[in-house]
Amino acid sequence: MIVVLVAGSYGMKALGVTALGSIIERKLGPVVALLPAALFTALIVVMTFEDAGNLVVDARFAGVAAGALATWRKAPLIVVVLTAMAVTAGLRAFS
Repeated sequence: MIVVLVAGSYGMKALGVTALGSIIERKLGPVVALLPAALFTALIVVMTFEDAGNLVVDARFAGVAAGALATWRKAPLIVVVLTAMAVTAGLRAFS
């Protein structure tokens, strides 16, 4: 599924330089604009919950959750990253 979305996203960018680009841009532009964020989110989810093909809930999940909470609270980016790192490292140190 991710490969299809990536191919579609780059395909739309390639079509943008042709005459069909303006026609397609009007119809699919809003959807294509959201694809990079969706792909990045999918990458984060896979990297957080997957380990050798198995579903894993460990310190990475807690770090991502802490970072998401800091983001929701509108913390600066450096605070979000440091919070996620500290929570992940802390849980790994105690386990």
